[in-house]
Amino acid sequence: MQRTTITYVLCLIWLCQLCFGSIEKTSKTLKCRCDNCKNGTCETEGYCFTMVYRDGQHKKYGYRCLKNIFFNPKDKRTDYCKAEGVANYSTFATACCDDSDFCNSGLVLLLPIDDLQESKWGTVQIAVAIAVPCLVICLVVLILVKCWHNKRLHIPLPPVEDSMEAPNLPILNSRVSLKYMIEITTSGSGSGLPLLVQRSIARQIQLVDTIGQGRFGEVWKGRWRGENVAVKIFSSREERSWFREAEIYQTVMLRHENILGFIAADNKDNGTWTQLWLITDYHEHGSLFDYLGKTTLDVPSMIRMALSISTGLAHLHMDIMGTQGKPAIAHRDLKSKNILVKLNGTCAIGDLGLAVRHDVTTDTVDIPLNHRVGTKRYMAPEVLDESMNIEHFDSFKRADVYALGLIFWEIARRCNVGGIYDDYQLPFYDAVPPDPTIEEMRRVVCVEKQRPNIPNRWQSCDALHVMSKLMKECWYHNATARLTALRIKKTLSNYRALEEIKM
Repeated sequence: MQRTTITYVLCLIWLCQLCFGSIEKTSKTLKCRCDNCKNGTCETEGYCFTMVYRDGQHKKYGYRCLKNIFFNPKDKRTDYCKAEGVANYSTFATACCDDSDFCNSGLVLLLPIDDLQESKWGTVQIAVAIAVPCLVICLVVLILVKCWHNKRLHIPLPPVEDSMEAPNLPILNSRVSLKYMIEITTSGSGSGLPLLVQRSIARQIQLVDTIGQGRFGEVWKGRWRGENVAVKIFSSREERSWFREAEIYQTVMLRHENILGFIAADNKDNGTWTQLWLITDYHEHGSLFDYLGKTTLDVPSMIRMALSISTGLAHLHMDIMGTQGKPAIAHRDLKSKNILVKLNGTCAIGDLGLAVRHDVTTDTVDIPLNHRVGTKRYMAPEVLDESMNIEHFDSFKRADVYALGLIFWEIARRCNVGGIYDDYQLPFYDAVPPDPTIEEMRRVVCVEKQRPNIPNRWQSCDALHVMSKLMKECWYHNATARLTALRIKKTLSNYRALEEIKM
């Protein structure tokens, strides 16, 4: 009986094992993503497991299967399936799923610290979303206030010559001076204003009065926003001269205190005629020719005037090397009518329509195609007899120096020393008629080799003696023997320095 009972119990246990074993065998098998398994896949009758942890600044994930041995029989979940915290100084989080095959591939987990960071970022984004529109609104308000303020300060332009060509709409604040505008827009290049600004200024100029007349056209005094400007008006037949002069004036690094300040080039066309405008600084004393005709000079004024002219010519002749350098330029029409006298008694060289530039890379001269040949009275001997080598740039500079010597003679005659001075006269006034021909000048200068007369009394005055010595070295018949503009500048500068020491 006892043995039968034991046998019954054993059979019962065997039947239970057999029953449960068959259940286990028929339970569902789940495929999961596994990063440490062959083919990246594992199979389990439990759960698919996912873990995320921080490795430095990066988050990394781990995937595998969670076996039955980890199951809690009561809730069929384990502490492995939902956990987070800190381990080995790194945050981590875990999760499980059994919804479908590879369900752990799509689980997205947040580390404990990520929640805090996302919260912080959310606050920052809200702050930015509020701050940016506020800043934009403030900026718009400031612009509107500025526009209203400028409108209150607006001073109407004076009536202009042609309302269609010179609109009354200002492009700049009326308090901005022309000089300041040129300084802030040249950036050291000396090339004047940008073309767009040039055109805008030119169309707002009111012509006031004519102040000069020449073969090219007229020179007018003009007004722009309360400032005086000089407007040189070329006829349409002189377009080549107008274009050439504007081109030379806009040479890089040309701007200099002893070169006439260029402002703008423009044209005006009303349908029946065209005017070509060249706008420059205005100097109320006018040309050196006009100034000497009505004014005498003391010794310091004479030296200051001669030094400023030679300084301007030396700057023209100078070749400034570099990426923003200036080519050497020869004037070719230097005379007292093409030099302007400034309020401080110094001079500025103008009228660059016949100027030529030296291309140092090819050693060539860009001679303009222009029918004008300069002023015959101031032509050097080699120009008059056509023996000058026009392929050699220094020839043009030496011809300028010859003309400079004649200008010095005009200035020195008006120097008042002890109440004695000479009337103003043009060079060779006593040898040729007022409008001499090339043949007449060639006869006097090349054949007879005459030069303007130097009075004996000049030798008794140190300053006039220095000037007379310079003149003679400027108008040598042999061009290669003449001084350079730079040497003349240094000689006058040294003389003035010595005189200042004596005083």
